[in-house]
Amino acid sequence: MMKRGVKKVFFPKWKSLARSSLLFLGIILISSWKIRTENRHLLRQHSLWERPLWQRPLWEHPLWGFFGHQRINRLAVFTLPPEMFKFYKKHIDFVTENAVNPDQRRYAVKEEAPRHFIDLDNYSDSLRKKLPTYSWKEVTEKISEDTLNRHGIVPWHINFMKFQLTEAFRKRDVRRILMLSADIGHYIADANVPLHTTRNYNGQLTNQVGIHGFWESRLPELFSDNYDFFVGQAEYVKTPQKRAWQAVLGANAALDSVLVFERELTAQFSEDKKFGFDERNGITTKNYSKDFSERYHAMLKNQVERQMRASIKMVGDFWLTCWIDAGQPDLTQLLSYQPTKEEKDADDAEKKSWLRRVFDVRKEGDN
Repeated sequence: MMKRGVKKVFFPKWKSLARSSLLFLGIILISSWKIRTENRHLLRQHSLWERPLWQRPLWEHPLWGFFGHQRINRLAVFTLPPEMFKFYKKHIDFVTENAVNPDQRRYAVKEEAPRHFIDLDNYSDSLRKKLPTYSWKEVTEKISEDTLNRHGIVPWHINFMKFQLTEAFRKRDVRRILMLSADIGHYIADANVPLHTTRNYNGQLTNQVGIHGFWESRLPELFSDNYDFFVGQAEYVKTPQKRAWQAVLGANAALDSVLVFERELTAQFSEDKKFGFDERNGITTKNYSKDFSERYHAMLKNQVERQMRASIKMVGDFWLTCWIDAGQPDLTQLLSYQPTKEEKDADDAEKKSWLRRVFDVRKEGDN
């Protein structure tokens, strides 16, 4: 089933993707305006945010980007056993398109931003070794929630999402199953990104601003068509929080290569050779050149592919685990579900509300 399924992978209709993209761009534009007009004294501390988004090159935009998150969620469907596959295949466009919801909420919901990252280098070596052993209750007894949120909580949040999705399966709440499946896929993918594990999340501390979008969006868009996404069947996860921490620590172990190789390669390229210009939808934007990207991608030796594969497998594993822990409900009984007009209207209203509720969050090159 797996091989047959991979051949059938298609992306959602361009109109749905366009609507999602335009909505997110609207959120980012309003966020950028609010940041620029209300927080100038803070922006001057970070050169990345001295210019509004529409004046910055594409690789600095907070857009794994739309492409990576959506592909990861979509391909995770093909790791599932037959008992789950038919249900998820029917709703594959939903879990694909809504893979970016957490990024969209990130600019409208104050609590959202810390769920996408964890700055391991903000903790001492001794504490960093203990963090994976603490439940959320235990860690909040030792460290204030304000501190935890400031440094990011992604591994704990993945575990929290696991319990929510399990409960949705148990209640056979189709709408919630789909929404939480899309969301947990996003957080899992983020946990597998090296630059989501450090306070130097966009190279702003090492004069490498833009590297976040370069690694997470530019490289996958250029090279992922040649990646091997056959990751095998989903497997049960005995200890979800431990698995989440394994992902974070594995991504963090790759961080040095991400930064060091880019710096070494930059020394070999002049500015006009390192960057070029792309035209998208009639707009010319500055971007990393194809030559620089190819050289960097080769130096990383399939690192981006490995992290995408790890994300796909882990998303499938967690979906399966939640279903099993819920008692393996018969999903064929849920196949008749179709969102009502009221549900669709509620979804649209919520997403539109994100445009009106923009808060200040950690400013990354990507999410």
